[in-house]
Amino acid sequence: MERIDRYADLIVRVGANVQPGQTLFVTALVEHAPLARALSRAAYRAGARLVDVRYADNHLRRSFIESAPEDELSATTPWLLARAEAIAEGGALIMIAGDPEPELLADLDQARVGKARPVEAMQVQLRAQNARKVNWSIAAFPTAGQAAQVFGEPDLERLWDAVAHSVRLEESDPVEAWRQHVARLRARCEQLDGQSFDAIRFTGPGTDLTIGLIPGARWSGGGLQTVDGIDHVPNLPTEEVFVCPDWRRTEGRVRSTRPLQLGGTIVHDLELRFEQGEAVEVTASAGAEAVRGQMAIDDFGKRLGEVALVDGESRVGQTGITFFDTLFDENATCHIAYGAGVTFGIDGVEDLEPDQLRERGINVSGVHTDFMIGGPEVAVDGITSDGTAVPILREDVWQLT
Repeated sequence: MERIDRYADLIVRVGANVQPGQTLFVTALVEHAPLARALSRAAYRAGARLVDVRYADNHLRRSFIESAPEDELSATTPWLLARAEAIAEGGALIMIAGDPEPELLADLDQARVGKARPVEAMQVQLRAQNARKVNWSIAAFPTAGQAAQVFGEPDLERLWDAVAHSVRLEESDPVEAWRQHVARLRARCEQLDGQSFDAIRFTGPGTDLTIGLIPGARWSGGGLQTVDGIDHVPNLPTEEVFVCPDWRRTEGRVRSTRPLQLGGTIVHDLELRFEQGEAVEVTASAGAEAVRGQMAIDDFGKRLGEVALVDGESRVGQTGITFFDTLFDENATCHIAYGAGVTFGIDGVEDLEPDQLRERGINVSGVHTDFMIGGPEVAVDGITSDGTAVPILREDVWQLT
């Protein structure tokens, strides 16, 4: 309990940075209750006005996917929409990750698994996060089921140790350790912004992918700031620097370098082929239909919304563990995301309508799914406007100085 309480304090103080008088919204699975309770205690100590916790149950989700009418799979209930709108009005948000049964939905119709999400509520929440109206964070709660998936046995203590190392909880002063880490990531963003790259290219086994960037889009990393000036770290852990690509300018083929945990299904050996920004081919040795189902949620689910760089200094990567949890695995190596664009580094877009955002090159969708494409065997180059390739990563070592 002492470790959970310290962890909750870190999430509340460094992650979401809950402010006095704010309402904190927490989204969790029923198995995450010990951390949700600790977050409530920590948030009230920080001065929160109210802590609102919404629990979900993946067994209920399974029965919904099995039996609900097709047109209800992506529907949003009025009360869930109202909660998303309340979050968008300036609340703090903490989402707890960590699947206690990572393959609970693996035997179901994977197209239905991919579609089963409240799209309208997710769009409202994603828009609020992109518009920097919410100070938010995602953090993990280790479970025995996840430990069994990772280690082959339910060694929960070993998984807790790996999580604590990755989020710097073991440091004598975790808050100061995070301050230094955030500064390092922001320095990398300044390096990349100084280059004004037109595109990013990934090359490696099964991968030759060029992703066009939006002119003037700045790189983000190490944390964000709301429009009201509240600093927060959206992911605990975070090791990435990222930017919004132009949804119209992705070409080539890419092969995932780590499994993708997709809400009860694990996707193995994912490969995508892009033409004029759209994923026109999706293959995988397992879980391809779940990815196709997600991408079919709307007309823009097949286009990219994020490209992120992670080098070999990542604490997550240095554990040598595949966590089967995107929160951690995306911070072990480079990744991209299909679906909604991340607009944090683009000025003047907070009040634009979806069509106006797309005109700027920013994707708008009800889905945002990251998957891992980096590693020592994948080279990353920045492409300048005149076509010059500038090395960024070689064998997981950062090249820019």
